[in-house]
Amino acid sequence: MPPFFFPVIIIITTFSIFRASFSSPYGNASYHIDCGGSANTTDPDTNTTWLSDRFFSGGASAVVSEPLRFRLPGEKTLRSFPPLSYGKKNCYTVPGLPEGRYFIRTFTVYDNYDGKDQSPSFDASVEGTLVFSWRSPWPEDVSRNGAYSDLFAFIEDGEADVCLYSVATDVPVISSLSVIQVDPLSYDAASTGNNSILVNYGRLDCGSDQWGPGFSNDSDYFGRSWVSDSDFRSLVTQDFINPISNGNNISGANQAPNYFPMKLYQSAVSVHQGSVDYELTLDAKLDYLLWFHFAEIDSSIDGAGKRVFNVTVNGEIVTQIDIYKAVGSFAAYDWHYLVKNLSDNVLSVSLVPLVGVPLISGLEIYAVIPVDLPTDHQQVIAMEALKESLRVPDRMGWNGDPCAPTEWDAWEGVTCSLNKNGTSRIIHQIDLGSQGLKGFISDKIGLLTNLQSLNLSSNSLEGTIPPGLGLNSIVELDLSNNQISGSIPDSLTSSTLELVLLNNNLLEGRVPGDLYTISVRGGAVDLSGNKGLCGGPSLSGCSIDGGLSSGGKVGIGLSSVIAFVLLLVFLYAWYIRRKRNNYEFGFPQDLMGKFTHYIRYMIQTNHIHSRHSMMYFTRAKLQNLICSCLATFVPPLQ
Repeated sequence: MPPFFFPVIIIITTFSIFRASFSSPYGNASYHIDCGGSANTTDPDTNTTWLSDRFFSGGASAVVSEPLRFRLPGEKTLRSFPPLSYGKKNCYTVPGLPEGRYFIRTFTVYDNYDGKDQSPSFDASVEGTLVFSWRSPWPEDVSRNGAYSDLFAFIEDGEADVCLYSVATDVPVISSLSVIQVDPLSYDAASTGNNSILVNYGRLDCGSDQWGPGFSNDSDYFGRSWVSDSDFRSLVTQDFINPISNGNNISGANQAPNYFPMKLYQSAVSVHQGSVDYELTLDAKLDYLLWFHFAEIDSSIDGAGKRVFNVTVNGEIVTQIDIYKAVGSFAAYDWHYLVKNLSDNVLSVSLVPLVGVPLISGLEIYAVIPVDLPTDHQQVIAMEALKESLRVPDRMGWNGDPCAPTEWDAWEGVTCSLNKNGTSRIIHQIDLGSQGLKGFISDKIGLLTNLQSLNLSSNSLEGTIPPGLGLNSIVELDLSNNQISGSIPDSLTSSTLELVLLNNNLLEGRVPGDLYTISVRGGAVDLSGNKGLCGGPSLSGCSIDGGLSSGGKVGIGLSSVIAFVLLLVFLYAWYIRRKRNNYEFGFPQDLMGKFTHYIRYMIQTNHIHSRHSMMYFTRAKLQNLICSCLATFVPPLQ
């Protein structure tokens, strides 16, 4: 990206004739947000409703130094995002958008609103892709009057993320934001595809002044603004320029999918002699879509072959144009061309005459910016849930896509990588130790299937350990020095874990036996400082009484009484058998020990109780236990 996108994509506002017109024939999804504004307003000239400020992640509202110089409320106010309070990344997230293509337009102004006389440096992204870069100091007229920027992008997830990134400690600003649904086939979308964003580097009307939304009442269904081509003509062309205008209707204007306005074709630039030349300063690292607009509005050209010229780009002939042959008189004709592999930052476009003199009505230049790889959708859901449940503070800037754009770091404390297919980004590490968090760990953390390291130590987290934590690829887990309660889930016995630090919490209950196999594999486990835990090295043993509910205790007591009764029955039966067979009776000393061990085994192996469920004995279970005891210890009576 160039350090500052001037002068081409930024459109300087002319406050004395400002108008806003945003009616679109395609779709009903459109938002026009007055950033920093406190109330809804309506432009009486165009009936456009501007919404009070909303959908922002943080920041503060402000008013420019000279509000009377601006006509609309959306120019007079702004929202700023001090990074020390709201983090380095802040966003507007516009919801409720059907899947499709959108025209996104911002107005940005500084006007020394903060009294520091220092315009800020910041970047802007749309849908996780870096699109604009502002660098201080801004040109004086831009800083004072403001500027418009726009682009076309596809929205597929139902909401548009427009994010601002602070450079150093500078404070990003934005004054208005418009998001308008347009025809999905516009600007040759079949060729550029959904994976590209078209960023406006220049939308020129040849032979006319600036007009359209932001400059005059002249309508443009897409909300596009057009500026004069005069600043981009070569010096040679300026000497021989011949502007042409005609108020006749132009057929083919305002037609799907691009809806180019008729006014565009009612003026044109020609020359008395020579060629029409333009020079544009661009970023050589990007590709560009050039969109040419023609209409034969000179009634003296009444047949094919009377006006023929070549279009050259950087000295290479790319097409030959005969407007009358293509569409006849007073009809719109458009042609586009994709420029790749620029050798320098200057793009030259020339109309070279073959027959007669060349003529052109308009020229658009769009940078074709590949969409940055987003974070996996399920992992975005997990991270947004964690942001809410952990109560991540605003200063950490957890806004927008967790991992994109790649030119900027991921969310603070988060480390990302590519997935195996290289189609999205995934989270593999979260380090939020000692950040003053006071929430709990959301169950949706289980959606982070590639998470290898999680450090939430030394906070004030409550709640329990989610049962899904540890089921996937996690290797290191540090939840120490919090207030986490409940039991340790069996999922933490995962074979991938090498470090488990749960010390100094409020955990309780029996420790899963397999958890200590981590130490056997060379890892480390620390459960100290949890008074309620039992059943592991350096921990107290798990007593039955300590682990049972009152109902469980009643069940154990009842079973003990029944066992004693059974013993009496057994002794009585043995005594009767001895009398019938008339042999000496010797009390079987080992029999009582076997029976005692059997009852103890049944208890320890959860045949009688379960540490987690504390199940109650039913009559049927007791009967089964009695039968089992009889079958084991009492031989059949003869």
